[in-house]
Amino acid sequence: MDFVKGLPRTQRGNNAIWVIIDRLTKSARFLPFRVGPSTEILAEMYMK
Repeated sequence: MDFVKGLPRTQRGNNAIWVIIDRLTKSARFLPFRVGPSTEILAEMYMK
């Protein structure tokens, strides 16, 4: 899991990508989202 932040804002308002890699199936997901206060909370919740 990784966050790519600091990207230019899209027409939908997204400015970051959440990258999730499944090592078992060797697949990757790239989810666009908006950086905000909840981004750090999201990362902490995922790690717990």
